[in-house]
This record gives sequence, C-alpha cells and structure tokens, in this order.
Amino acid sequence: MPQLEAWEKVFLSDEDFITSTHGSIGCISCHGGTSGTDDMEAAHVGTSRDPAASGACAFCHDDTTHTQTNSLHMTLAGYDKVLEERSSPELSDGLQEAFDNHCTSCHASCGQCHVSRPTTAGGGLMAGHEFKELPPMNLTCTGCHGSRVNDEYKGKNVTADGMTIPADVHFNPGGMACLDCHEEAEIHGDVPPENQTHRYDGTPDVLCTDCHPLEELLGSNPQHTEFHLENLTCQVCHSVDLKSCYSCHVQKSDEGVPYYKTEPSQMTFAIGMNALKSAERPWSYTVLRHVPVDRDSFGYYGDNLLPNFDARSTWAYATPHNIQLHTPQNASCDSCHGNADIFLTSDKVDSDELEANRPVIVEQIPFTMP
Repeated sequence: MPQLEAWEKVFLSDEDFITSTHGSIGCISCHGGTSGTDDMEAAHVGTSRDPAASGACAFCHDDTTHTQTNSLHMTLAGYDKVLEERSSPELSDGLQEAFDNHCTSCHASCGQCHVSRPTTAGGGLMAGHEFKELPPMNLTCTGCHGSRVNDEYKGKNVTADGMTIPADVHFNPGGMACLDCHEEAEIHGDVPPENQTHRYDGTPDVLCTDCHPLEELLGSNPQHTEFHLENLTCQVCHSVDLKSCYSCHVQKSDEGVPYYKTEPSQMTFAIGMNALKSAERPWSYTVLRHVPVDRDSFGYYGDNLLPNFDARSTWAYATPHNIQLHTPQNASCDSCHGNADIFLTSDKVDSDELEANRPVIVEQIPFTMP
C-alpha cells in the first residue's frame, strides 16, 4: 500500500466535521487533554492519539466494543496460540520479548478501521477525520491483509514464468468487498468463544455454501458429487496458485529498532490432508500454503525458543482468495486424479520439516480414473 504524504495526514481539514456527530462532542471527549488553557503543551497533556485504544468509543458504542475487545483483530490470540503450540503455554522471556517487539503492532483498534488507516500501513486519516461506518476495503482491510489476500483477490500475483494469475471471480466483474462475506459479527468478535482463539477454530465464519447451497451444487456439475463435496474443500478444485512464504527471521538493528528478514515468497499450489478435520471442517483434503516460519525464526532472542516446532505443520490449512470457476485441476478427472504435481508429497517438503508436516502430507495420491 502506498504511503500517504505528510499533508494527506492532517487531522482536521473540513469545517463540516465540527458540526458532525463526532465533531460536536468535542476533541477532549475522545482524545483527552486539558481544557481552559491556551498553551499548546499544557492543552495536550494526557491526550491519546488513538482514543479507541483507551476505551473512548465504548461511551457511545458499548454494544460493539464489549465484544470487539475479544476479537482476533484486537487480541492477536491466533499468534499466541501458534507460538504456545510450538514452544509452551508459558512463553519464555526471549520469545515474549520477540512477540512484544514484532507482533503486537498488528492489532487493529476501532479507529484504525473507521477513521484512519492501520498503523502498520503508515497510518494517516482516511478522509479528514470523517468516520466511515463501512471501512473502505482498499484503505483498511488490505492495509494489513495485503501481500496475500489483496494480491490474490485482485489478480496481482505473477508466477515464476511471468503469467499473471486472474483475479478472484468474486472481485471481477462484481467487485465484492471484504464485508460482503466477512460480516460485522466476525470482525467485531461477536462470535462463540471458540472462534476467538484462532481464525480456524470453531465454526467457519464464511462458507461457500452460504451463497451456493449444496443442493444446487449437486445438480450443477457432474464433478459435484457427494463424495467430492464431503471430502474436499471447495478451494481444492476452484483455487489456483497462491503465495507461500518460507521463513521470517526477527531481530533488532544496532540502534535497537526491531525488523525482520524474509525469504522471497513463491507461488505454489499444494493439495494436502486436512489437519484441522472436525465436525465443523469435515473435509479430508484441503489447499495448503507454507507459512513464514522455520525452526530458527526467533534465534536472535535465544537458543531453541521453539522446542516443540514439530507440533504444528508449516504447510498450513489455507483459505485462498483467488477462486476461479475453471482451474487446471478441474479441467478433467485426471487433471487431479493421478497428478502428483498438485499434491503435497514428502519429496516436496524440506527435510527439517518432515516431522512437523506428517499430518498434512499426502501418502497416496488419488488413483488415475478408469
């Protein structure tokens, strides 16, 4: 996402804001500060750059904020869960320091969706302090979910041989926005508790069958058999190449500024076993992508900080945002059956990660159809 110029980040540029709902309650009501003084420094004592972080929004929007504080956007519980599984329930001092330095800036407050762009995207008010009831996708959602979701959804990914991967069918030509599928309750954390620990815990918030009922799918295509629909996630047949990131090493500069290094991402397509199989996710096969971690990702902060690294696969359950009606693997039965190229077999996994990925490696690919 391009950075905003300094003059594009001004706090107040529209006099109409003063008479708007939020403007009429006064700056101090939200941002804090000291009234009754003409001295700039004295007036700004106790101010908060992001009022939402200090709970100011709850005075008027308690019905939303009381659940939002438990949402994955706010708590980053998904990161905690992954790190705990690969280390221990109590993070070591070194791992906790790494988490605090590199992970905590990614959470989103109310203001970082409804007033400004996310801090991780450079910040800056979206429209002169105007409050957006529906956050604009291009300035908020993709500010954080950019390199994967944005590029997949809008058709910005390019394969190694220079082929541009088409945009998701839901983006072209209809141009559906994120909130058309990911509804308010999901974003604000108004979901069951089991959905607040990791994005793939509990009942899926969005299913293809929410808009495409199973009974309609069964009659629409001869490949939509009960076996396929019950054993494959839709993306197995209707997704294409997606971005995999292989490692991320976090550290600090000589000046103490946290930063990270990543290996170049690669476009991959891998069908694997569903390690999250449950009543809510009953499929046997799903699409996988490699997540940006390796055994030494946090090595700067100490030795062996991920002692249980093999407890979680590095080729992970994925929900790509690049859905296509026609894909290479659904062109015919044998485009998938008997096609070893599209399945995650052990020869495609790094030797140091074989044990971690046992639950998702396909030991026997589906036989070629008669």
